[in-house]
Amino acid sequence: MFQASIQPRSPRSGDLSALLDRLAHASSRPRYAYMLLTLIAEVARADGSAGPLVAQEGALLTLRDWLCDALTPMGGRDPRRLALTERVRLELEGQGQSPTDAAVEEEVKLRVRVSGKANLSRAVSELVAADLLRRHYQGFRVDHHNRGAQRQAVYTLTGLARALLIRAPAPPSSGKARQGELGF
Repeated sequence: MFQASIQPRSPRSGDLSALLDRLAHASSRPRYAYMLLTLIAEVARADGSAGPLVAQEGALLTLRDWLCDALTPMGGRDPRRLALTERVRLELEGQGQSPTDAAVEEEVKLRVRVSGKANLSRAVSELVAADLLRRHYQGFRVDHHNRGAQRQAVYTLTGLARALLIRAPAPPSSGKARQGELGF
C-alpha cells in the first residue's frame, strides 16, 4: 500500500541532487558555483531575479559587490590572503602612515573585491552556459547594446537552480478557525 506511493523523483523535477550533478559537470569550481547560486537565491525575488542593488545594513550595494563581500570570508585563512594583508600593512607603513587594523582590513577588502569580481564573472559565465542562471543588465541606459553606461548586473535563477529559492511561508491565519482547521 505505501510502496506504491513512494517513487523516486526524476532529475528533471528540479531537485538538489540533479543541480549538484549539473554543477559538477558544468563548472570548473562546483563548490564555488553552488555557494554563488545559494547567495543569489538568498536575495532573489519571487521570480528568481536578484539585483541590481542589494540592501545591507541600511546601505545599497551592487549585487556583484555584495556577492564578492559575502564570499570574502571563505578565503580568510588562505596563505595568499594572509600575505596580502601583510603586504598592505608594509605598503601603508612605507607611505609614512601608521596602519591601523581597520585601515588594513578596508584596503584588503577593496583589493579582494576587485579580484573577486573576476572570479565571480568566470563562475557566472559557466552557470549561464549550464542554463542555471540568466544574466542581464539594468540601469541608466536600459536598452543599450553596450553593458556599460552605469548599468549593473541582474542575475536570474533558471532551470534546476530554481530549486534553491526559499519558499515563502504561508500567511498567518486571522486567528479564527475555518471549517476543517484547528484554531490555536
